[in-house]
Amino acid sequence: MINKIRELFSSFMLLELVKGMALTGRYFFARKITVQFPEERTPMSPRFRGLHALRRYPNGEERCIACKLCEAVCPALAITIESEQREDNTRRTTRYDIDLTKCIFCGFCEESCPVDSIVETRIFDYHGEKRGDLLYTKPMLLAVGDKYEAQIAADRATDAKYR
Repeated sequence: MINKIRELFSSFMLLELVKGMALTGRYFFARKITVQFPEERTPMSPRFRGLHALRRYPNGEERCIACKLCEAVCPALAITIESEQREDNTRRTTRYDIDLTKCIFCGFCEESCPVDSIVETRIFDYHGEKRGDLLYTKPMLLAVGDKYEAQIAADRATDAKYR
């Protein structure tokens, strides 16, 4: 009986509403933290999974050996690889496409690569105005890898103890 009276009294006095307004008031007067995005950036983890890149060896040869593990493990079927045998009996890719409109950035391709060829960089501010702009081909991926190789190598070195 007492509980019924207490419940009626608390609902009549709108206790939940008062508690909610008190919580709102507490955060309303607290100091705001705003990042002015284009000018300043927030810290980013070296493990961030952004734009893909294909890496090369220091001698300039591409790392990908066309094992097609990344294509097989991709849950979104975003990777397409074609390969051919070279004169020195090594297999290299002739076509390596990643459709970023399909990609879910899970990192499985990166983890499955035995030669550390395909990586996901920390680049997150890229865009495409048409659907075809986000279809990255082998030359485009190699260009991204060449441009950001120093950052990729540094991120790999930091992450090496966790692999």
